[in-house]
Amino acid sequence: MGALQAEEFGELQNLVDGLFQNAKTVERIDLVVQAEILDLTDDLMEIVTLIPPGTYERARLCDQINSALAAHGWGGTYGTVE
Repeated sequence: MGALQAEEFGELQNLVDGLFQNAKTVERIDLVVQAEILDLTDDLMEIVTLIPPGTYERARLCDQINSALAAHGWGGTYGTVE
């Protein structure tokens, strides 16, 4: 039995895409602020707030988000990011 996709499936990917549209690196605070602006659900905000403070290139940020999703078992529900 596969995981059910949430209505919010892909929202984290959209968040990452938007952050890196014109930037090579982003600060964690930018991630959190943009997630709040987008009014992400509590589950997705939980994932975002688990990211440690720092400056991230896209691949590293995606690794951090995907690790948090995997730890919760939510990758299939909300989608992983690239």
